[in-house]
Amino acid sequence: MNFHPCRQLLVFPVTALYTVGAWAEKPAEAEPALLSSARDPLSMNSLWQLTLGMVLVLGLILIIAWLLKRTGRFQAAAGGGLRILGGLSMGSRERVILMQVGATQLLVGVAPGRIQTLHVLEQPVDTAPQSGGGAGKAFADQLDKLLNREKSA
Repeated sequence: MNFHPCRQLLVFPVTALYTVGAWAEKPAEAEPALLSSARDPLSMNSLWQLTLGMVLVLGLILIIAWLLKRTGRFQAAAGGGLRILGGLSMGSRERVILMQVGATQLLVGVAPGRIQTLHVLEQPVDTAPQSGGGAGKAFADQLDKLLNREKSA
């Protein structure tokens, strides 16, 4: 069957009107149960539900990433003998980091666009948390002792 394009343009509106008219004439009791329970996917309730679901999933991803960063699980994925033992902020964008490479511990200064080794420790610093102030306080105390010892020597 070969249809002319103009004929197809005329046939579509006629069949659409007929279908809409036949649907509108049906009584509400004659609708199948499935059609009456179906919701319009573009209704505001559906759009709000979709938006809130996406926000919930993105929030969950961000919370999990933050927890993994705080616990140091991303560093374990880097593998090898390189570990960050502690860090101390020295300014808005500068940090001092104690890191371990194999059996050697390094004190490294990190600034935007620059990383510099400040000191190679002969004796490894014990980074086990103390009962008093936690790991951050213990690292800060040990760093202070190390810097004061070098100034006096």
